[in-house]
Amino acid sequence: MDARQRIIDAAITVLNEDFSAPLDRIAERADLSRRTLHRYFTDRTALIEACRDDMMQTWQMAMLQACNTTEDPLLQLERMLYAGIDCGVRYIFLHKLTDQLSENTAVSTSKSGVYESTRDNWFQLIPELQRRQLISEYVNATWIRLLFIQMISATVQAYQSGDIAQNDIKKLAWYSFRRSIGME
Repeated sequence: MDARQRIIDAAITVLNEDFSAPLDRIAERADLSRRTLHRYFTDRTALIEACRDDMMQTWQMAMLQACNTTEDPLLQLERMLYAGIDCGVRYIFLHKLTDQLSENTAVSTSKSGVYESTRDNWFQLIPELQRRQLISEYVNATWIRLLFIQMISATVQAYQSGDIAQNDIKKLAWYSFRRSIGME
């Protein structure tokens, strides 16, 4: 792994534990000097932006993988929710920073073909589930997507609180999301 990625990975770990941690602690975690850290990132803002880009790339790949593991749109939707939750938990400090995983963040940080493909996969699932009469034809795909994003946000907050058993949290999120869009 190159030094830049080591710094990003160290930043994710350190900032998840303590968002106010100094860059010295991140450099130490990456087993590099602070001077080396500054060769790659001029300041904290640049490092956080690199972490956000890393999160978006990770999220995009996880969403594509969730879609590519099955042809069943219901199972794809469930796996996409789980992938979003996993990503939110892995980058929890960014969740705290933005207080939500929003599409605006995705659009502003990623214009890649992977993002476009991920978005297209999402918007193909809902009409297919409507054709199968699993979701009412009156429910708008954009509305469902907003619920999906907020379900991830609520699940990450629940994860942070520690009040819900972590081995149950994903299934609870899926159950709640499914019911919120009228699925049994």
